[in-house]
Amino acid sequence: MLATMKTEIPYDRFAHVPERISGLVDLAYNLWWSWHSSASVLFKLLNRAEWKMSRHNPVRMLLDTPPRFFERAAANPEYLRRYDIIMRRFRQYMEPMTSWFAQHYPGRIPLTIAYFSSEFGLHHSLPFYAGGLGILAGDHVKASSDLGVPTVAVGFMYAEGYLHQHIEGNGWQKNVAEILDRDAAPVLRVLDKNGRHLVVQVPLIEPAIYVAVWKVQVGRVPLYLLDTHIDENLPENRSISHRLYLKELECRLRQEVVLGIGGRKVLQTLGINYSAVHLNEGHSAFAILERLRERLVAGMPPEDALDQVRGTSVFTTHTPVPAAHDVFPEEMMAKYFRGYCPSLNLSWDEFMALGEDPHNPGAGFNMTAFALRMSRFHNGVSQKHSEVAREMWQPLWPDLPLEEIPIDAITNGVHVPSWLNHRIEALFDRYMDSVYPNWREDYDNPAIWEVVDEVTDAELWREHQWLKMKLFARIRERKRLKWSGHREEPANLAAEGLMLDTSALTIGFARRFAEYKRADLIFEDLDRLDRIVNNRWRPVQFIFAGKAHPGDERGKRILQKIYQYSQDPRFGGRIAFVEDYGEQLARYMVHGVDVWMNTPIPLMEASGTSGMKAGMNGVLNLSVLDGWWVEGYNGRNGWGFEGHGGPGNNRADAEILYDLIENEVAPLYYSRTMDDVPHKWVRMMKESIKSIAPQYSSIRMLKDYVTHYYPSVCTYAAGPARQMAGLEEPCAPR
Repeated sequence: MLATMKTEIPYDRFAHVPERISGLVDLAYNLWWSWHSSASVLFKLLNRAEWKMSRHNPVRMLLDTPPRFFERAAANPEYLRRYDIIMRRFRQYMEPMTSWFAQHYPGRIPLTIAYFSSEFGLHHSLPFYAGGLGILAGDHVKASSDLGVPTVAVGFMYAEGYLHQHIEGNGWQKNVAEILDRDAAPVLRVLDKNGRHLVVQVPLIEPAIYVAVWKVQVGRVPLYLLDTHIDENLPENRSISHRLYLKELECRLRQEVVLGIGGRKVLQTLGINYSAVHLNEGHSAFAILERLRERLVAGMPPEDALDQVRGTSVFTTHTPVPAAHDVFPEEMMAKYFRGYCPSLNLSWDEFMALGEDPHNPGAGFNMTAFALRMSRFHNGVSQKHSEVAREMWQPLWPDLPLEEIPIDAITNGVHVPSWLNHRIEALFDRYMDSVYPNWREDYDNPAIWEVVDEVTDAELWREHQWLKMKLFARIRERKRLKWSGHREEPANLAAEGLMLDTSALTIGFARRFAEYKRADLIFEDLDRLDRIVNNRWRPVQFIFAGKAHPGDERGKRILQKIYQYSQDPRFGGRIAFVEDYGEQLARYMVHGVDVWMNTPIPLMEASGTSGMKAGMNGVLNLSVLDGWWVEGYNGRNGWGFEGHGGPGNNRADAEILYDLIENEVAPLYYSRTMDDVPHKWVRMMKESIKSIAPQYSSIRMLKDYVTHYYPSVCTYAAGPARQMAGLEEPCAPR
């Protein structure tokens, strides 16, 4: 069936690109370029102004650039040499037999993992993400590509993406929708055998829901995106894929039905077999139901079908926050699953029991409880989070002691090639290439990073200062563009970073504005904060960024409060709020601030990955000891403190934060020698890079999944039951 489906690049739209450099079109439609800076330079060198105007979207840029620029490049020997080298690297990369997985699993039948997630943060040209969960999913897919782990990913084609944020004069967040121009983005329609856009019906759901299928190529990994905004659907169903995390509960349920059941049906229609599913949070857990139904329809005994589905399902839970676990009332579930339930060989009560939360029986169908029951392999995203999750979900295994609850820990990691700044990377090249010439492919090896100690303090400090100035220049450019369009008041100009000082100690806080993250903790004592930011000899400034969920009124009020503080003249423009935080601004911030601050209520932060990105670039973390930082903090790579937790203890935690900044962070930063280099600070920067880059990388994370879970799920995918069902492929043993 796969042979009848195809994805075609519309080469006729790029007829102005000379044949000699026509590979640029293929490269533009594979996001491999986005984490290889030498590849993105090929586009930048064509037309720097257009590259900036396109917001680094190569498809848009190739379409909008006049032919003379391509003709000039095609006649430039220097450009052609660079082009030939990059295209050769790209083609070699796409050869699967060169990968880590091929080398460690030789002669295997591909162990293909179907990775489901409600959001994917890959690049800002594809705004299909809201925050950390989506960026983590994007990094997971990129790591799968780099390691050659056979993976197919499934998500949503959000027409409006996540919200764009505009901060009004009074500090209130205004949500702004921006429709994605799909024909000018690195995404392609999947076509059926007749050359029409492939449309698939979600099984057994009434009234019928249909999805059109799109594809994003992420290196070696295909990501299929589901789109309900098509004529085949009723008007109320077309909006299912408009944007992430719809506020209305029934819309959320329809969205999760489409992602799970529809996503599984799309893979079957495409003829894509796989050994197991990996569910990134509970939003896609209904995929388990469709896998079970398919086996039962094929004649597999119910007990065998249930055992095999569980044995080939991996579930990663990302949060201990109760509000983040979707729960759907029984009457709402009945509307969509009464007709589906009989095909599962379950009574209605048995079906609803699969999603019952023992803490709150009768509340409805809990997607996390369902995913935990219906998968054999489960993990939290840090050591601390797994402890919290085991205690949280112990009632699902009432006969087991707490330490034996089967929720393991695989700590998150970030994709180093995506988040390590290319200037820092080039600096490391000069020291690493002679010792570890392949360090980019083996960057989870801690020994490699010991070479960082050989980098001179002055060099590392100079690069960090350059990145800091680039961050401030970017903030001012955004502010200039906003002012030119809205003619804002001077107070708003100051509030959004126009008066930031490049020489001052700069602390960054950029997160989703959920109440438990306590973005406003530093404002508990305004007089103390005043003394800190306006210290004559050791001034400190803060840059805040982040979005509140459209339905989170408390988060919006916290954001508004911080924005209003940033307008207060008493703080002298040293507190800034930068609007519309996203993947692109995140890069500037994790590269350019001096300190990354994180202040959640303890035990509420499952992992957090922004601090990992900052830390591997030499930015020092200042954080409550929660999530990943409990493992990452070693006393020499930043600052950590035990938070007391709960709104009533905010003042105590704020006092600890003030003391650390005044007595440790600021004095160390401003301790300079005659060369104006803070050598003790740079020593901590090096320790941050060495301790964080290898251990908190996405390839370390993915190797943990391969080692602990993926070979195990193959034992369930293989055997007589699989051959009987003829549904999913096995993998060979290691």
